[in-house]
Amino acid sequence: MSESKALLNELSDAVVAGNVSKACKLAEKIVNQGGSASLALDKMMDAMRVVDKKYERKEYFTVDVAAASTAMREAFKVLEPYLKVKPANIGGKIVIGSLKGNIQGLGKDIVAAALRSAGFQVVDLGVNVSPEGFVDEAMREKADIIAISVSVDETVPFLRDVVNILRKKGLSKKVKTIIGGRAVSEETCKDYDMNAYAKDAWDCVKKIRDLLNR
Repeated sequence: MSESKALLNELSDAVVAGNVSKACKLAEKIVNQGGSASLALDKMMDAMRVVDKKYERKEYFTVDVAAASTAMREAFKVLEPYLKVKPANIGGKIVIGSLKGNIQGLGKDIVAAALRSAGFQVVDLGVNVSPEGFVDEAMREKADIIAISVSVDETVPFLRDVVNILRKKGLSKKVKTIIGGRAVSEETCKDYDMNAYAKDAWDCVKKIRDLLNR
């Protein structure tokens, strides 16, 4: 096994174990040796899927998931300057957050960072954001896009409230919506009348460019 592949595997293991300092050191080592920050990020996303499965099987508890999330978030900060996303030539302001009932913000943090590195203005509302919260902030910030992260199945119906509030305020043509997260899909996008669905951070950058170009 090549050294770069071994380092990526070690990084994955450090994230699964929730070892923050080791994950950061390995991320630094990878980029210092000219390794791919994007590959390292992919590896960490895979690691979080492992963590999710361990949690589902009750091998991990909330504290373990939190430790793994912290390890990934801190290692991501090391990788972020090296992530090559083509800068956006078009201005655009995005309000992003995890929908009401969703308290896991890791995926949303990664998307927000990818959007910022692509040159967009990003207003991060954090987690557990109500439908009204998204729309009020979009109005206050004069945002072009509302980006919603949904990882808890039971909270998906709140998307309908976002759409209804936008319609009531006459903003549905002006402010576009995009969703992502493990509880939603292309089908959810159609069912709830959202403008776009993104399967990951880089797909979100691309889809938002498309929405702004329409």
